Amino acid sequence: METITSRTNPLCTHFRKLASSRAYREETGEFLCDSPKLLTEAKLWGASITALLYTAGAQLEDPPETYGAARTVQVSESVMKAVSPMETPQGVVFSCRAMGHEPPRTLEPDAYGRRRYLLLDGVQDPGNVGTMLRTADAFGWTVFLLPGCADVYNPKTLRAAMGVHFRSVIYRDTLAHAAALVREAGLPLYAAALAEDTLDLRQADLRRCAVIIGSEGRGVSPEALALCGRTIKIPMDRTCESLNAAAAAAVVLWEGAREDGK
Repeated sequence: METITSRTNPLCTHFRKLASSRAYREETGEFLCDSPKLLTEAKLWGASITALLYTAGAQLEDPPETYGAARTVQVSESVMKAVSPMETPQGVVFSCRAMGHEPPRTLEPDAYGRRRYLLLDGVQDPGNVGTMLRTADAFGWTVFLLPGCADVYNPKTLRAAMGVHFRSVIYRDTLAHAAALVREAGLPLYAAALAEDTLDLRQADLRRCAVIIGSEGRGVSPEALALCGRTIKIPMDRTCESLNAAAAAAVVLWEGAREDGK
């Protein structure tokens, strides 16, 4: 088995750049993951693992050589601390080929006949993006990341998404094209925002629709609002001004899934 004990090894340098640079991830077509849980998900869903680094004390479900990595390397604890983006490494980091998904030409129902789409508009926090991806996966929504969002392959996004990248299609698209797809499919396009005629979330038909969620700081952009048919709001106690963007998305996504039973 190959071993690495030097933090200046080219593979270690490669891993550090994957963790820190979106441009480098896009240039190489790879991304970095950093936990045994994600490694298990990658193996389960057949991800293309390009390199796997682990320490002798790593708590892996299976032997390191059985994960199908093109290169499997045992490293020292000091090397692991140098390459892992986590403050407290869990004993394994690995790189995968990026699963690029071109925007679809049309919006077709999924295997369950569902047609629900979440469009993220300028959501810059990678933890929020990852949480929204995970929640959308749980409730049967397809996600479009619009310009200005955190990188889908940021290590924090990957960690929060808990393996969604390996089993779900995640699209990156422009606002204009995504809105055109929704319009051509005959689906209502809602924005989670306040306006004079804002609709109570409970009154909106979310069984077949697209919903735009904006960032916590600025909300849905004016350009996106101009393309939406209606805005929707989550009913809350008057003492509460707003919800975290990921929490707001979770309420909307759950409501859409709940309507399947109507």
